[in-house]
Amino acid sequence: MPEYKKHINKEKVLDAYKVLKPIVNKTPLQLDDYLSQKYEANIYLKREDLQKVRSFKLRGAYYAMSQLAQKELDKGVVCASAGNHAQGVAYTAKALDTHADIFMPVTTPNQKIQQVEYFGENNVKIHLIGDTFDECSASAHEFSATEKKYFVEPFNDYNVMAGQGTLAVEAHQDLVAAGESADYFFCPIGGGGLISGVAAYASDAMPEAEVIGVEASGAPSMQSSIRNNEVRALEDIDPFCDGTAVAQVGNLTFEVTKDLIQRIVVVEEGLVCSKILDMYTRQAIISEPSGALTIAALDKMKEEIKGKNVICLVSGGNNDINRLAEIEEKALMYEGRKHYFILHFPQRAGALLEFVSEVLGQGDDITTFQYTKKTNQNDGPLLVGLEIADPDSLPDLLKRIEAFDPKYVSLNDNSTLYDLLV
Repeated sequence: MPEYKKHINKEKVLDAYKVLKPIVNKTPLQLDDYLSQKYEANIYLKREDLQKVRSFKLRGAYYAMSQLAQKELDKGVVCASAGNHAQGVAYTAKALDTHADIFMPVTTPNQKIQQVEYFGENNVKIHLIGDTFDECSASAHEFSATEKKYFVEPFNDYNVMAGQGTLAVEAHQDLVAAGESADYFFCPIGGGGLISGVAAYASDAMPEAEVIGVEASGAPSMQSSIRNNEVRALEDIDPFCDGTAVAQVGNLTFEVTKDLIQRIVVVEEGLVCSKILDMYTRQAIISEPSGALTIAALDKMKEEIKGKNVICLVSGGNNDINRLAEIEEKALMYEGRKHYFILHFPQRAGALLEFVSEVLGQGDDITTFQYTKKTNQNDGPLLVGLEIADPDSLPDLLKRIEAFDPKYVSLNDNSTLYDLLV
């Protein structure tokens, strides 16, 4: 028997469930009509965005801290988090009347920082350190060792895993009550605590359900580690899906996931953005990027899931409204509707009218028009952004752009120029 099964299994998750039942919200498992029709399957959403701290992280944080001796609570605790775990620790610190030093990356959305302050009040102190979670975590661990305070791990702890796994207990109970069972259970993966807890419970209590992990393409740390059969740190990550943007998974979560999970689906951040907007406009669900990972994964398995019962975990709803413009931009670019170009553009009257009439197609729109270098020459480099009505019309549009400027540059194909100019 693998060593981890002594520490995280169905019984351990049920123990955590008994502790957390009077503490956390029993979030609903909702059969979603829109998604069910779209994918020709029964799509159930486990709505952890409706949790007290608007994410599942309260479960693991509270259970782990509830298992500490009083003398450890009296000293105070430390944690590192991209935002959601911090809120869970803050809520628990206030509930258990202890102090928490909370380390968060400087890139953490303001909304999550404000929520940590709201839930923790005078029981927390926030330290904004590092550009990534892993840099932040290193500083937090150093502080914990120096101050001799207990470090509340965000994922690499068996009690945290057990706490996170309690959402699977709730989902299972709701399915049984409805006389149903699940064929698939989609879970997002960051450091691996959530999927470890869910899989530890489901592998015994829900053997008919395949638990499938979902990672963002910018941070597929668990997939990389499993492929190499050892924990590997990613050299670079995209922090957009901040709740799961972890460069290195835990050694404990790796062992559990490697043994219990057969498949990990990787989805592009642009697809995630499309789903965030779709969930908001179609279902009135406000999801953070990591919370929409499982919905994005449906696109990757749409043929296989037809006619099946599928649980998708909406893991969190802590989305900063100030990110909506970025989310819409990423979605449009992923869908092939938003394009940026550098063109040599005539600096004379009537040039713009010619461009509109000769290059743009019906329904196409100019969203950006900016000379990157103003001179007195006959022409100059121009940054132009176009939103096209039909992505299938792009080949013809490119031919017309090439006729207008044979030396044009597409910024969609050049991330460095895009980041610099857009």
